[in-house]
Amino acid sequence: MDGDEGREELERRRALARRMGGPEAVERQHRAGKLSARERIDLLLDAGSFRELGTLTGRATHGAGGALGDLVPANALIGTGTIDGRKVAVSADDFTIRGGSSESTVAEKWIYAERLALELRMPLLRLVDSAGGSVRLLEQQQHTRIPGYPSWPLMPLLAAVPVVGVALGSCAGLGAIKVAGSHFSIMARGTSQVFAAGPPVVKQAFNVDVDKEGLGGYRVHTRKSGVVDNEAADEPDALRQARRFLGYLPRHVWELAPVAPCADPAGRAEEWLKDAIPPDRRKLYDPRRILEGVLDRESIFEIGRYHGGSTITCLARLGGIPAGVIGNDPKVAGGAMTRAAAQKTERFVDLCDTFHLPIVNFVDQPGLMTAVAAEEEGTITAALRAIGAIEQSVTPWVTIIVRRAFGVAGGMHGRKHGVEGRALDHRFAWPTARWGSIPVEGGVAAAHRREIEAAPDPTARRLELEERYHQLASPFRTAERFGVTDIIDPRETRALLCDWAREAWEVAKTQVGPRYRTLR
Repeated sequence: MDGDEGREELERRRALARRMGGPEAVERQHRAGKLSARERIDLLLDAGSFRELGTLTGRATHGAGGALGDLVPANALIGTGTIDGRKVAVSADDFTIRGGSSESTVAEKWIYAERLALELRMPLLRLVDSAGGSVRLLEQQQHTRIPGYPSWPLMPLLAAVPVVGVALGSCAGLGAIKVAGSHFSIMARGTSQVFAAGPPVVKQAFNVDVDKEGLGGYRVHTRKSGVVDNEAADEPDALRQARRFLGYLPRHVWELAPVAPCADPAGRAEEWLKDAIPPDRRKLYDPRRILEGVLDRESIFEIGRYHGGSTITCLARLGGIPAGVIGNDPKVAGGAMTRAAAQKTERFVDLCDTFHLPIVNFVDQPGLMTAVAAEEEGTITAALRAIGAIEQSVTPWVTIIVRRAFGVAGGMHGRKHGVEGRALDHRFAWPTARWGSIPVEGGVAAAHRREIEAAPDPTARRLELEERYHQLASPFRTAERFGVTDIIDPRETRALLCDWAREAWEVAKTQVGPRYRTLR
């Protein structure tokens, strides 16, 4: 074969690869409200930046003399490209070919993309649309194999580079692991599902009728299980979220994330912040408005909003410096530490510590969730794991107690001991803050029950006792003994945190490199 013939053969094979499963299969994908794998890659990456690898991989038929008859491309598309000019690796399932089945493709191809991301230290994005394994493989191969991919560096990747899993169809078995085994996961509402095995397997095993959405749709995983972090309105929204998430992270753990230009003055002081916490301790407020009033404008990217909703976790910026931000939402379970909130905290702290993002914690924590259901769920064990994440982190940490910090969960506002017993509990409080072993109201009712019941006016006596204890619980009395670094005017919070972020960033520069743990 001479040079011209070789180039013609190459172009023919490339053309066969670009057709994917063929026009009819692509049209079926569109009718299902889904994009093709190549369309997804084009939306995800900077225009014209995709460099495909393994284009010619697939199942070929050959005629007389070895001439190519046809080529069905592998149902995994891999390559590199850029997002906002920064290099990333991409692996995308092609559902138009054998349903994207993970066992009906050349596994070495998608594994190569993952190994490439690890070797060249670049973020990895998995666009998952995989039907998982298929029993038909037995017929094709005439043998079975022991499950597992020995050359797949799943855990080493999580220790080294940002990994994003995007569910864009029915992700079963291995597909579910690809989505969940990441630092950030997203699923498109209504068109994606995540499960260990699909409805037919569930029906056969348990005689339960359930559709794909009821088994593993977004309501299951972004609102109940927490297997997936965020939901997206559609596929373009999911890909936008993936791009934005990576903007807060470094390319790998041996460097820091990019600092963005910031036109929001560090000294900006929102006047309404002084009244953000209601004087009535039973009254609710909007914690996200406080975050917007303190952090860089339009910089907040929330992760896991609908799972463990009593705790808020988000990425944001302070003077352009990226940071992880934690807060409490009193509108959900009173802001208490539930099992889901503890799991969410653990995972988020690990994310920030792995990629050297300083952490800011806005605390309004009434304590661990109580009641029978909380005990049956193992809330205490989940809280202990979150404490482990906090204490094992080394990234700079600062706490702003805005209202409550009670009990074990209140004590989780920051590091107490740290690695090798070295930790600075750097904490500030607003004048509205209160803390202790238990809230005054509940404590008075328990400690003075008989006295209150015997009083001529039990309600008046209870309120009198509560007022006396609230005076003793004033944050200023704690400040007198340096039990808190300082009490600050809420309007001073942004200036204080922007100044802290600059110093924290200098410390973070000395901490680059891998941590000794990834997922706990």
